[in-house]
Amino acid sequence: MDPVLLATFGTLILLLILTVPIGVAIGLGVFAGMMVGGLPPVFLAQKVFGALDSFPLMAVPFFILAGEIMQKGTMAHSLLAVSRCLVGHIPGGMAHISVVTSLFYGALSGSAAATVAAVGGIMIPAMQEEGYSKDFAAAVNSTAGCLGIMIPPSIPLIVYGTTAGTSVSDLFIAAIVPGILIAIALMVVSYAICRRKGFGKAGKRASAREMLHALNEAKWALLVPVIVLGGIYGGLTTPTEAGAIAVVYALVAECLITRSMTVKKLIEILKSTVKVNAAIFLVIAAATALGQIMMYYNMSNAVLAFLMGITTNKYILLALILIVLLILGTFLVAVAIILIVTPLLMPVIGAIGIDPVHFGVIMLASFAVAGQTPPVGMTLFVGSSIAKISIERLSVAVVPFIITLIVMLFIVAYVPELSLYMTSTMH
Repeated sequence: MDPVLLATFGTLILLLILTVPIGVAIGLGVFAGMMVGGLPPVFLAQKVFGALDSFPLMAVPFFILAGEIMQKGTMAHSLLAVSRCLVGHIPGGMAHISVVTSLFYGALSGSAAATVAAVGGIMIPAMQEEGYSKDFAAAVNSTAGCLGIMIPPSIPLIVYGTTAGTSVSDLFIAAIVPGILIAIALMVVSYAICRRKGFGKAGKRASAREMLHALNEAKWALLVPVIVLGGIYGGLTTPTEAGAIAVVYALVAECLITRSMTVKKLIEILKSTVKVNAAIFLVIAAATALGQIMMYYNMSNAVLAFLMGITTNKYILLALILIVLLILGTFLVAVAIILIVTPLLMPVIGAIGIDPVHFGVIMLASFAVAGQTPPVGMTLFVGSSIAKISIERLSVAVVPFIITLIVMLFIVAYVPELSLYMTSTMH
């Protein structure tokens, strides 16, 4: 390996082992490579600025802010009531309510961690009161949090679209069917576990009046995906403009209509949003600089030659890529994986005939697994803190769900029609 790449990745791996924050670790790795390669210091500054000077990426802070407003307001609670009417009567109903509510909330937030915090914060204590074990309640809600990124708008898809030069709108459309199928798979596993362990006996089916009441209470939340995604798919707005509309809509709904927002809450929301965005954009800036170094030293060609040297079979290569993504997901956050891996793998997926939109959904499905695997599984940590159980206990409880997500990952990868059918139909 080239001394520059050796210094870069050696420093990065060492810092990750020392648990240095991922954005800082990548930035210092790039700096070490620059020193070894004699690159001018202005290189890092140029790449950092260039990475952030992107119109599509402006959608990220908008959707994060909109999600924070809705999380602190009434929308998550209203979606919970709708989910209860839809699936509360099925055996293991509370688990299904968690999954369906996460599915709905994913269309509001675009973040897995935010989905677990909003839905799990309500459902984990409620499930314990209904007789579900703490481990199972935390496992269901932590895993269902992956729907926060599987269902558009999805922050990782925005970053991938920007990095790969692929339409974010097409990516959003392509993720809908896989996201719904993953939700159904999680409900099937929850049903099997509840039947075996005797959790959650079947409840009373909601009446038409109760359903209409729940829909009326949740109308402001249910209109969000209609307005945001309808604007994108209808060609009326870009994802960035849709994110800005989501923020304005959330503020109007929570401040003026439901009147759930206070000045104190709003200040807390703004502080939290700034912290989350700062962390994300630090990773984006540093990882983009890392990607430029890898491209400068032709690492993408080396990766292509290495993989093609193993086999030219499309299906075996795809399996190898999936394994690499799963391994990376255990110690890198989604945004970092996208920015580091996408430039390296684009020549490979082009050579074996994988559609870039389909590959974006494949990466997204791999992140659904990554969120549940320590040491960097974000949804796992959020679920653990809400349920007040150790990561070790929760890691054991999520095993059936992780197996399910891995199976779904391979299905999504090897059946491209699941991702591309709606995209081709819309065009």
